[in-house]
Amino acid sequence: MSPPRGRPEEGSPPLGGTARSAKGAPVTEAQLISSRDNPLLVRLRKLLRDPAGYRRAGELWLEGEQLCSALRQHGQRPAQAVVAESAWAQPALRALAQWAPRVMRVPDALFDSLSALPSPARLGFVLPLPPAPSIAPRLPSVVLDRVQDAGNVGSILRSAAAFGFGQVLALQGTAALWSPKVLRAAMGAHFGLRLVEGLQPFDLAALELPLVGTSLASDALLGLAPIPQPCAWLLGHEGQGVAPALLARCSQVLRIPQPGGEESLNVAAAAAVCLYESTRQQRAAQ
Repeated sequence: MSPPRGRPEEGSPPLGGTARSAKGAPVTEAQLISSRDNPLLVRLRKLLRDPAGYRRAGELWLEGEQLCSALRQHGQRPAQAVVAESAWAQPALRALAQWAPRVMRVPDALFDSLSALPSPARLGFVLPLPPAPSIAPRLPSVVLDRVQDAGNVGSILRSAAAFGFGQVLALQGTAALWSPKVLRAAMGAHFGLRLVEGLQPFDLAALELPLVGTSLASDALLGLAPIPQPCAWLLGHEGQGVAPALLARCSQVLRIPQPGGEESLNVAAAAAVCLYESTRQQRAAQ
């Protein structure tokens, strides 16, 4: 006989927990929830509506197989998994959900109310917001000056992780680094980076690295001019670029050659080009 909806399956821990398989291995059981008014589900819907809501809530919602897999690959364990019944029926997604110490199983329609994806994998992790670290003075870095589009910010985080820039410093006015849209765009890059946000320009004094920026007015071309190693790349607002006062603090300002004649690159594309060239020069010097 099936258990009543909204109650745990018979024999499972009351809030989802660890049981034992037939072979004695620990297996995380799932608590079945069918009410939209469940406190956790209410909190998650609020997080979806407010890009910076994680700062007040102190927790994050990672949605989708890719983000959840990335967290596991970095050896970080969530506080809880939320999984739809259709996903729970798939062995790979069930195993991923059981990476969490607690699992909540919900009907597909209820999970969809937590989803911002057009075709959700119907699996998500809840985890505490990581403590805000201090600035690492000598770690190769990317500094974001009022970069406002969440997709751009997420793409820049991916490039930073790919090219070995282990720290991203976001000045006030930049899109919230842990917002759902930035998390999706970064595709797991967050978990390998040191992220510091809400900074003021004077906070950059803690960096013991030369700042490098870009400008269309510079005569020095990226690809020809030597780039200091290590360094901190400064990337600015989509329409206004880097604030003049910050650009004046750069030890080097370079122009990205664009023989096609376009006025400028998207900031995320520019970031990828600059970080790649930085890494290329570093490897060539070794």
